[in-house]
Amino acid sequence: MAEPSEDQIARLRLIRSDNVGPITYFQLLARFGSPSAALAAIPDLAARGRGRAPKLASRAAVEREMETVDRLGARYLFLGRGAYPPLLAEIETAPPALIVKGHASLLEKPGIALVGARNASAAACRFARGLAQKLGEAGQVVVSGLARGIDTAAHDGALETGTIAVVAGGIDVFYPPENEARQRAIGGRGLLVSEQPPGMEPRARHFPYRNRIIAGLTHGTVVIEAAPRSGSLITARLAAESGREVMAVPGSPLDPRAQGCNQLIRDGATLVQTADDVLEAVSPLRLRPFRQKELDYAPADVPSEVGDDARDAVAALLNGTPVPVDELVRQAGLPPATVQTVLLELELAGRLERHAGGRVSLIA
Repeated sequence: MAEPSEDQIARLRLIRSDNVGPITYFQLLARFGSPSAALAAIPDLAARGRGRAPKLASRAAVEREMETVDRLGARYLFLGRGAYPPLLAEIETAPPALIVKGHASLLEKPGIALVGARNASAAACRFARGLAQKLGEAGQVVVSGLARGIDTAAHDGALETGTIAVVAGGIDVFYPPENEARQRAIGGRGLLVSEQPPGMEPRARHFPYRNRIIAGLTHGTVVIEAAPRSGSLITARLAAESGREVMAVPGSPLDPRAQGCNQLIRDGATLVQTADDVLEAVSPLRLRPFRQKELDYAPADVPSEVGDDARDAVAALLNGTPVPVDELVRQAGLPPATVQTVLLELELAGRLERHAGGRVSLIA
């Protein structure tokens, strides 16, 4: 393993520290200019948020993690450095670091996400496998989440042509257990991707995080069988929010597993039945450049100090119901940078939770 740079160690320490998510990570870098300076500032910011200072990841801990990643035959991709996938870099909550194992060159090729029900019908699995094969033969990399059902069928169909599996836990954790051989095969012939450290067992909150990576890596997401309120619909929503194409395969109105797909089509998703339909839907996206979304901070206008009155005004507008940050700025009557600084302090103090769509809420 090449000796990690001080910048890489500091970035990983910042990412692995408590209460530091992607948006907080970017805000800290914008405010302090380097991960080392951000780490030094976190205790004071948390104190201003009237909470306990978060536990900072130690240098020894991240060095052990790096050694484990190297031993597994994997490597890191850091946002803004080297081979980080450009499509994923464009989403607001792009992971600051990824761990990848296999053929990272697949990240340079156009990709389509195929997702769907874990308890999918045999017919839907067969369709997903065939669609993935056809898309692969047309030069697309098929991206999915290595779950039971549709995900598994999609990976099987595209294993020969190129598939990327985004896992919810550590890259060395086999979940579901029956997919161990499949996960090993993808790590050797395709690409495994994770943002969690090695050894991390997947938890419920990790799956939406995984879904945003699936959506962010691709020009479009195809949903094949999905019940209402399923994780596949979360992936579709995240794809739409990122300006990517959302496609769905229609199903029988008598099958609950088709209700999510049929609803997506009613709401404007593109109806697809063949690989040609998918390729036609995403072709305009491949021809136009994506623009980086602006993050929720104003690095050119960061207040050096926020008064208690401003802190109290923002906190008084928050409760357990998620509210858009823009609405907080409007109601508080304060500069956006001041509101963002207060939110940053609250989050580092463990009192604030961030939600999709730029919304925040207090933690009870």
